[in-house]
Amino acid sequence: MLAAGASRRLGKSKQLLRLHGETLVRRATRVGLATKPQSAVLVVGAEADFVYASVADLPVHRVDCVDWSLGMGASLRAGLEALPSACAGALIVLCDQPALDAPHLQQLVAAWRANPCGAAASSYSGRLGVPALLPRAWFAELMADVGDQGARQLLVRRREAVAAIVNEALALDLDQRSDLGRIDT
Repeated sequence: MLAAGASRRLGKSKQLLRLHGETLVRRATRVGLATKPQSAVLVVGAEADFVYASVADLPVHRVDCVDWSLGMGASLRAGLEALPSACAGALIVLCDQPALDAPHLQQLVAAWRANPCGAAASSYSGRLGVPALLPRAWFAELMADVGDQGARQLLVRRREAVAAIVNEALALDLDQRSDLGRIDT
């Protein structure tokens, strides 16, 4: 779970926004845990203590990303580095997609298990994106990417090895104040 950003465009911490009485970070973490991962990490940065407090009772390992302000690539690196070496792949989840649900994540896991040398990624608005499950063999290339792109560029470069799981509802992410009016809290 990547939850380190400062939500500058939104103007307040999206991780701590509430949807149906639950913070977005808690909701996304809970949904991610429904896939029964071997290990789960929560990468925090801006407002780290408040964000982590929202999920402290869940079985996630806190990872503090000291260079979170460099963008999603830094958060992704911190999370991948914290995974145990026995971890064969990583399900990358963000908290700003209010339509995210456990059945979609379970579809990603099933698609990846069918071809663990490739990846399984969400597809919406004609693009591949997160959530996505990436194999360990891709971690080095993923960690070499810098900036705020996260996994998207790697998914595009390796498109032929990606199982796309379509979910158009995931196109809505909460990045700007105008996005808040598009969800029912």
